[in-house]
Amino acid sequence: MSRICDICGKGPTVGNNVSHANNKTSKIWYPNLQKIRVRDIKTGAVKRMKVCTRCIRSGHITKATQ
Repeated sequence: MSRICDICGKGPTVGNNVSHANNKTSKIWYPNLQKIRVRDIKTGAVKRMKVCTRCIRSGHITKATQ
């Protein structure tokens, strides 16, 4: 399962955890993805998409109602 937003393409970010003793270990930060039912604007079809919370909050998608 890919951890990429279907709307904006946001994916994992890599970097280092740095301890107080300056030891570095690799670290991955994942975006906050939610699997939600989205209504397609063009066709009106309902499908499930993995969308980051930033796209949900900014209104890039339309949630499908029951």
